[in-house]
Amino acid sequence: MELKRKRILIIGGYGMVGSNIARLIRRADTSIELVLSGRNPQKGQCLADELKNAETAYVNLEEGLDLSKLGNIDLIITAMQDRRNISREIAISNGIACITVSELADQISPTAFLSLQKPIVAPVVFAGHWQAGLLTLAVKHMAAKFDHITHIEMAGIYDEKDPVGPEVANDVNGFMGQAMIRQDGAWLSVPAKDNPREICLYNRLLAKGYPLSTLDVPSIAAFTNAANIRFDFATGVSIGSSRGLVASHDLYIDMEGVLLCGEKTNLRTIVSGEKGNARMTAVGVYLITERILGLNGKNATEAGGLYLPETIVTVTDLINRLKDFDISFIEMNQIDISSK
Repeated sequence: MELKRKRILIIGGYGMVGSNIARLIRRADTSIELVLSGRNPQKGQCLADELKNAETAYVNLEEGLDLSKLGNIDLIITAMQDRRNISREIAISNGIACITVSELADQISPTAFLSLQKPIVAPVVFAGHWQAGLLTLAVKHMAAKFDHITHIEMAGIYDEKDPVGPEVANDVNGFMGQAMIRQDGAWLSVPAKDNPREICLYNRLLAKGYPLSTLDVPSIAAFTNAANIRFDFATGVSIGSSRGLVASHDLYIDMEGVLLCGEKTNLRTIVSGEKGNARMTAVGVYLITERILGLNGKNATEAGGLYLPETIVTVTDLINRLKDFDISFIEMNQIDISSK
């Protein structure tokens, strides 16, 4: 008896992030059927031809999402903005697994409330974390060294030489809204433009960061209970560019607290994606996809419900495989937080 082949719908499937996701999935499994969808499906035909066992389809989330013309879908990956929450609601209504990557902290309540009213029979993953969870997983790895953490300051450094799609470019210009941070144990919503932070980069250059309400902040608070947490978006010279290579996308994590040995310390870790922003996000989504569908010998996640990247992907799996995805993990001890 022939096993049913998995079929994945990638909304925004031929964009910068979507195409990277599709290539990573194809590298892992040649039998999966890929549906690369968007408002201009003809733009994705070359990618579909390259990947094999792939097709394009018209999907415009502003008009809704009609699955009847797309065949039996096992997983929906939304690699673009879904301001109307269409993809998650359709996935839940049809019992289909779903990964979404663009929601901010104040945009997840509709799905959370829906989950309290309607059973969710397939995994639905909020991956609106920076780089679809890679940042939070790296923080979780660092946090295991601490007995108590007081401050966690994170930043995503965007290098203007790093090519991004038009939607991400628009987001970069619109990041200066209200931002959620944790300060002295209290949750605050602050105007981003009025709360800048100076960040000392690896190459000793300075970048000005502004807080952003990514899902990393509440996720990290849940497993560290740190009283002070913020994530900042900044534009600066990446490690790759400073070395005369292609622009990288760099994640800075500064953590202050008491180690398991009792020593009070400040630690810095930099996670550098050598192939840039879009590729890093795709890696985060791919690792989640592996766990949902059971690719590469992983056990498939069969239990339905709401998930976060760090509740479905193990830290060990990420750390052990960073080099496979052209990602560097740089640990720096005893940084002076006051100098940042």
